[in-house]
Amino acid sequence: MPRREIDGLRGIVTGASSGIGAALARELVRRGARIVLVARRAAELAALVAETQGWSGEAVAEPGDVTDPAVRRAALARAIERFGGLDLLVNNAGVGALGRFADADEARLRRIMEVNFFAPAALLREALPELARGRRPIVVNIGSVLAFRAIPHASEYCASKFALRGLGEALRAELAPRGVDLLAAHPGTTATEFFDHALTPGQYPWKQPQGASPEKVARQIVAAIERGEHEAVLGLPAKLLRWASALAPRLVDRALARYG
Repeated sequence: MPRREIDGLRGIVTGASSGIGAALARELVRRGARIVLVARRAAELAALVAETQGWSGEAVAEPGDVTDPAVRRAALARAIERFGGLDLLVNNAGVGALGRFADADEARLRRIMEVNFFAPAALLREALPELARGRRPIVVNIGSVLAFRAIPHASEYCASKFALRGLGEALRAELAPRGVDLLAAHPGTTATEFFDHALTPGQYPWKQPQGASPEKVARQIVAAIERGEHEAVLGLPAKLLRWASALAPRLVDRALARYG
């Protein structure tokens, strides 16, 4: 039996307008969860809400930038007002950039850290009192396999995911006495709009695999939520990269240096 039922979960999913966030929202609502969707693109959120009408659960939109404290407060207030509380917080919103660190400016690093690290940390802190009153509550931080092995041409993105992973490891122990679980989900390459929405668009200087579908990744994350897992590295390529970096780090360093 699963440790946690999805049906009836009351939650917030950030970055819900596309990619993994939208797929997660669909999977959760399909299975009976009631979710506040947060993202900057209001039209896409409205379309997702309309798509899920009549499904087992419920989705409501709260458009805005998650780095804005007012938007975070509004999402929490909406969950409490509409659903009566909060059991699930999915920190999924993220942004990346492509290119060498030396060729970028400070603004690029600050924006990535604001979206990928400071905003989820702040939202978690703000949501904690309500989560602690929830039913089998859980925080889900959507990281990346690049939280275990950083790669060239994505230095700021990797740094943000390393930071989020470290925060989650520390908070898991702090939250346990309050009855709040924390799952760190680390997908590998996923077929999303990441490259289209990067702050500095482009491609990596090596051939990228097509990646898993967002729907497959979402199903794996929801299964990990059910089972009460603490960490989930998703996909065989991600698992191989993680273990290669742990077992033969100098070999991986030499391979990546070709593209540095």
